[in-house]
Amino acid sequence: MVLNELGARINGALQALSKEPVIDDKALDALLREICGALLESDVNVRLVQQLRVNVKKRVNMEELASSTNKRKVIQNSVFDELCSLVDPGIEPWQPRKGKQNVVMFVGLQGSGKTTSCTKLASYYKRKGMKVGLVCADTFRAGAFDQLKQNASRAHIPYYGSYTEADPVQIAMDGVAQFKKDKFDLIIVDTSGRHKQEVELFAEMEQIAAAVKPDNTIFVMDGTIGQAADSQARAFKQSVDIGSIIITKMDGHAKGGGAISAVAATGSPIVFIGTGEHMHDLDKFSARPFVSKMLGMGDISGLVETVQDLQLDKNEDMMKNIAKGVFTLKDMRDQLQNIMKLGPLSKLMGMMPGMSPEMLKSMDADESTKKLRSYMCIFDSMTEGELNSDGKLFDDEKRLRRVARGSGVRMVEIQALLMQHGQFGQMVKKMGGPNGMLSKMNPAAMQQMAKNPGALNPNMLKQMGGMGGMQKMIQQMGGMSGVQDMMKQMMGGGGGGGGMGNMQEMMSQMMGGMGGMGGRR
Repeated sequence: MVLNELGARINGALQALSKEPVIDDKALDALLREICGALLESDVNVRLVQQLRVNVKKRVNMEELASSTNKRKVIQNSVFDELCSLVDPGIEPWQPRKGKQNVVMFVGLQGSGKTTSCTKLASYYKRKGMKVGLVCADTFRAGAFDQLKQNASRAHIPYYGSYTEADPVQIAMDGVAQFKKDKFDLIIVDTSGRHKQEVELFAEMEQIAAAVKPDNTIFVMDGTIGQAADSQARAFKQSVDIGSIIITKMDGHAKGGGAISAVAATGSPIVFIGTGEHMHDLDKFSARPFVSKMLGMGDISGLVETVQDLQLDKNEDMMKNIAKGVFTLKDMRDQLQNIMKLGPLSKLMGMMPGMSPEMLKSMDADESTKKLRSYMCIFDSMTEGELNSDGKLFDDEKRLRRVARGSGVRMVEIQALLMQHGQFGQMVKKMGGPNGMLSKMNPAAMQQMAKNPGALNPNMLKQMGGMGGMQKMIQQMGGMSGVQDMMKQMMGGGGGGGGMGNMQEMMSQMMGGMGGMGGRR
């Protein structure tokens, strides 16, 4: 992914600054030259790059900074803030509200990925508990309705379209009316792809917008379009009121900077980024976490939100076991099942602080997914009694042999799984039990953290021993470097599959406050 390469270059420039013996105007110019060069090579509009340079120079006035000031920190913060402003127009994006009938219309160029993005967005809000419907108002492209029908059926989302009606405006009106009658929370209207030179299709888009009166119009921008993004975005903005942007195809080798420049052209916020063909390959966008993740600083708040979607607090047995300091094979299996719902492990890895683009590039996500699936086969070959145990039953080689035959794997793979389970069992013992960190928290506070991992109120923080207690908790888990080592082992296909799952479970259920802090990095 080229954005990772951009992040690596900017990160390298910032690290080079930290090694400079003297921070002066010469060092600042060298840093800005490298950053601006990286942005221009990524197709970011030259006017925006020049503005970034001017703004950083304006904020970092070497003559005005006191000698005691940490100049490196001031420069780094200024660069980070200006990078955020490139992709953040400062407008709060529109959000659908549950219980209200929200209508969203998709517009964009041909081949930008509108139809796929429609289904991805519908699937995203379906996971949030909304009743979502799709309307295909694209009568221009052959097979458009078949594509939407196939995608919607796979994602179990209701859809509306017609093989006989040729008027897209009529289809849009009928579809929206039908879903409103059935009390749907969110209705997504897919329209024909169009180019700024196609006057008739632009007129059709305006007619559909006038007919269905959408609450929000989403402009789908192809991440591979380059510098043409600016003029196309302006043409769409002049015809319809674009409320937000989805950038697609950001998983390939396209530079992506041109699409990011479209934010400046429309003055509309990016709401999601498409990072693949699968339904889960749609990442919610927020400027500061996006830049933080690109620079290898992680996105803890995004990770916590992803875990929240799994509704892990409903697993009461696991919460009770963790509080007691017990971690069974069944607990590990349940976590792995949850992790497999989250999509590629590399996506989660990118949310961890310290996971640089170079680390992610060197890890084999496909091999890790295969490893997870083989572990699920192993668990499926165990008896209920074995699953509810701590794994010591498998000291009996006959059991190992039986499970190996049943799951079709080698005994050494089962032993690797048991070893990984044992490591996390030790971690849970430190966290739970009568002398663990969780013993300092009352049951009500634990329950509140489980239900709302994104917030940690001062009383709960005090019960955990303040920020010092929080840091001690992380140390007991092996520190952030220890967590990263486990994850790197997991991503490389070696070691156990429980590392990723258990780490997220711990973060969501015991360290929820980090989610709130991550967003203000």
